[in-house]
Amino acid sequence: MLRSNFSDSNFEAGVDEAGRGSLAGPVTAAAVIFPKDYKNDYLNDSKRLSEKKRIELKQIIENDSVDFAVCSIAPSTIDKINILNSTFKAMHGALNSLKIIPDFILVDGDRFKKFKNINHKCIVKGDSKYQNIAAASILAKTYRDIYMIEQHDHFPYFGWDRNKGYGTKFHIDRIIKHGMTRLHRKSFIIKKSQTRLEL
Repeated sequence: MLRSNFSDSNFEAGVDEAGRGSLAGPVTAAAVIFPKDYKNDYLNDSKRLSEKKRIELKQIIENDSVDFAVCSIAPSTIDKINILNSTFKAMHGALNSLKIIPDFILVDGDRFKKFKNINHKCIVKGDSKYQNIAAASILAKTYRDIYMIEQHDHFPYFGWDRNKGYGTKFHIDRIIKHGMTRLHRKSFIIKKSQTRLEL
């Protein structure tokens, strides 16, 4: 079972992102604050859950959390400031949108830019260790997936309803055939011989 809190803080926010490695669409981050000692045995890293389960947990997280927020950074900004800085910007945007100011921040991964004067801890694979990070992972992914499915209706050639903008062979082949859209990240170079993203 995932742990509830890292610190003794009453308002500890878990933060995670989705879409960092995709060829199209935003990078999206979420921040979640649960009641202290909150427990939910179904929470886990979003990548280990089915799409149906993530949608179910999205509603539970939103209902059970003390506070939550989601922020997306557009491909045009990613192209200007790079994906790492865009990830930090999305995380800061989510934290800044919380109604409650957290006392402590838990971040999935090994890098983070300090947010205001709030202490934080980076946890590698934190979405499989702490419930608030797992919840942030689920919200970030579900909100981003919903957006990419909606955009598939406007750009039906690329299979975003299935690949969500990631660099599948189908997606790359369609970029080569149809060219890039305004939602593609122009700074992520694609070559005809390429079968996956080059960063």
